Amino acid sequence: MSAEQSRILRVRGKPNAKQQEFFRSRARYTAYGGARGGGKSWALRRKLVGLCLRYAGIRCLLVRRSYPELKSNHVQPLLQEYGSFISYRETEKCIVFPNQSRIFLGYCASTRDCLRYQGQEYDIIAIDEATQLSEYQFSVFKACLRGVGDVPRRMYLTCNPGGIGHAWVKRLFLDRDFRADEDPNDYRFIAARVYDNPVLIQADPAYVRQLESLPQKLRDAWLLGRWDVFEGQFFPEFNPVRHTAPRAAFPTSLRKFLAFDYGLDMLAALLVGVDAAGNLYVLRELCESNHTLRDAAERVVSLCVGEQIEYAVASPDLWNRRQDTGKSGFEIMQAVRGMPPMTPADNRRIPGWRILREYLRPCEGAPMLRIASDCRTLIDSLPALLCDPTRPEDASGEPHAVTHAPEALRYAVMSRAAPWCAAEEPDRNFRFTASKKSAPPFNG
Repeated sequence: MSAEQSRILRVRGKPNAKQQEFFRSRARYTAYGGARGGGKSWALRRKLVGLCLRYAGIRCLLVRRSYPELKSNHVQPLLQEYGSFISYRETEKCIVFPNQSRIFLGYCASTRDCLRYQGQEYDIIAIDEATQLSEYQFSVFKACLRGVGDVPRRMYLTCNPGGIGHAWVKRLFLDRDFRADEDPNDYRFIAARVYDNPVLIQADPAYVRQLESLPQKLRDAWLLGRWDVFEGQFFPEFNPVRHTAPRAAFPTSLRKFLAFDYGLDMLAALLVGVDAAGNLYVLRELCESNHTLRDAAERVVSLCVGEQIEYAVASPDLWNRRQDTGKSGFEIMQAVRGMPPMTPADNRRIPGWRILREYLRPCEGAPMLRIASDCRTLIDSLPALLCDPTRPEDASGEPHAVTHAPEALRYAVMSRAAPWCAAEEPDRNFRFTASKKSAPPFNG
């Protein structure tokens, strides 16, 4: 047998229909995901190997959250499948093919890990379990997808519902809600379910039965690949069908106020109405970034045009004096013409989330909180909010992009709720009440 013949690689295994669709995708960013057991990891490895064999000398990057996960889920299977055809270089953390194509092995457990990739260039990037990464981490890898030569630059992602990246993956690949700098033609989603993978069903039928026996939320996410409900969701009570409606369906005789959360990274302002029974209606939203205090105040005022606004409740840190000017954020914003009277929010987190949960809980008749259907940021953020891993009764600060609008809504419901009888943290047996007597008074 000649040396050339000895380099022939025979690859076993036949891709299922969804895996073939994944292999054929020519989109710049292709996400393959949904349920567990769909054969995503196998397809991701085969795609990388196929590209490395076709294009000599290309640089690929295979990423997972941690390096031990990467080794057990991909490096070991690659070595078992391709044996001596490839060489694994532990010190360089890469796999080398005979034509000098390389798969570099990376991890990104935190924002700090992104520093190792700044300035790097790769022809192909594969991210396994992309929903475990934040949108910022994803953006760093997008910036690495570049180079010269006649080679396609593409990124392949596998993903399951849940995790800190749930919101941005759902926005880009399922909702297709694109920003001005994002080209819809660049993004393609291929849904995967365990039922699409007959090899696994035949080899391990007990795995399918295990998924089918899970609690409903986990079953819907892991078996059916549903992205609107997943384990770790902070507000499973939120139902877009029940809690949203066109603004025209809301009562016309509402008293109105504003609630907003300000930060340079995001101004989230909500125009809220209250009916005679104390039910709340989010009428409009304004969610924008990179505003100074004065600019933010002017944008808030624009939300008030044509409305009678009784007060504006905002984060109490705006009442802290700034070292550079000696003025507080409150003084700067309140001085803008047209700004309603501002009042500091009760920003206790756990009591606030509990009250918001009461507004969302299922009940007979119309819910106590409804959101106008065009308030897309708030509607998308509520189901994407996650539980804090160390304090389950609090919402996680990650992914940070989805926290701003819910924070503003928490300020809103706390401004209408009765004060706590207990001290800072109420016990688990508290009774929820909404009372105008305890809220900032409406004029007139």
